[in-house]
Amino acid sequence: MLNNIGLPGLLLIAVVVLVLFGRGKISSLMGEVGKGITAFKKGVDDSKAELEEGLADVKDVTPKSEKDEA
Repeated sequence: MLNNIGLPGLLLIAVVVLVLFGRGKISSLMGEVGKGITAFKKGVDDSKAELEEGLADVKDVTPKSEKDEA
């Protein structure tokens, strides 16, 4: 259904949205979307760092072989 909208259809949708909501409302909405994306990226980076820190704290629990003890 949506696979043949094309450029003219997208431009028409953009104009209708601009007329309905106005420039100020759209720019503030895009600012909020940008803040959300930034917060999401920060959360992903923080969780990666936390996982890496947790993996660094894990001790090796494999049993030592007789060769390692000698």
